[in-house]
Amino acid sequence: MNKKINVKTIGFIGLGVMGMPMFKNLCSNKNLNVNGYDINSLKLNEIKKLKLSVSSNIENIFEISDLVITCLPSGKDVEEVYFKNKMINLVKKNQIIIDMSTSQPALMTKIENKIRNKGAYFVDAPIARTRQAAIDGTLAIMVGCSKNIFKIIKPILSLIGNDILHCGEVGSGQFTKILNNMILFQNVLALCEASKIAENYNLNCEKLFQNISKCSGNSFALQNHGMKSIVNDHYPNPAFSVKYAQKDLSYALELAGNKKISAPGCLNINELFKKAIEDGFGDLYFPVIKKVI
Repeated sequence: MNKKINVKTIGFIGLGVMGMPMFKNLCSNKNLNVNGYDINSLKLNEIKKLKLSVSSNIENIFEISDLVITCLPSGKDVEEVYFKNKMINLVKKNQIIIDMSTSQPALMTKIENKIRNKGAYFVDAPIARTRQAAIDGTLAIMVGCSKNIFKIIKPILSLIGNDILHCGEVGSGQFTKILNNMILFQNVLALCEASKIAENYNLNCEKLFQNISKCSGNSFALQNHGMKSIVNDHYPNPAFSVKYAQKDLSYALELAGNKKISAPGCLNINELFKKAIEDGFGDLYFPVIKKVI
């Protein structure tokens, strides 16, 4: 590093389902000056009403910020914003850029190479856990960057998450997130299948899951997706929808395909996601796949 980086001003781009509560939690630290931006004017009006700082455009975000965070819906959006819309050209020397979207590891490496050539620093830091965790500031954040940059950004990321995991160099955060979600989706499918079987034998599914939570079948998925969603047939919108889940799963299938690895569990889940979307459930919380089993 050319100089000690002191982060006082943060720009946050992408105020969606997860991004908005993350932005609000960053704003709660009065030692930081945090400015938000989104292409959706309704989002900007929402933060104005809360008397939080808004930037009128992306150029302003980069002009005033020591650190810029992007939190976008998909890798396609990340590539479009950074390259097609040429946001990467706005990066200044010694700035830290953190992308907290979920996208392909290779895209993270591509962005990192461009940003490094500008004398700046890039971090991939996708997030895990629920929308409520984003609101509560208890996300898990999987970070890919150098150890030196990780030391600088960890206190900031700790404002929005309580498990800040250094996974390795740039791209490793995405690998961890993608494979985590691949495992989660298959756990949720098992819970949906168990729920269906229990209901058809007139068993109380909530009681069943409570008992399993004391046994080897316990998991994060059971405690959250099982007890809060599957048991109650509650699949809200907005939440982590089938469409978003299928997007994340597509990255796992791509990684497996690149190395000619068969991934039958992924393929099975993908077919269920496709059917759920075809049946009109695409915008609902992804455990809704129970309805198409």
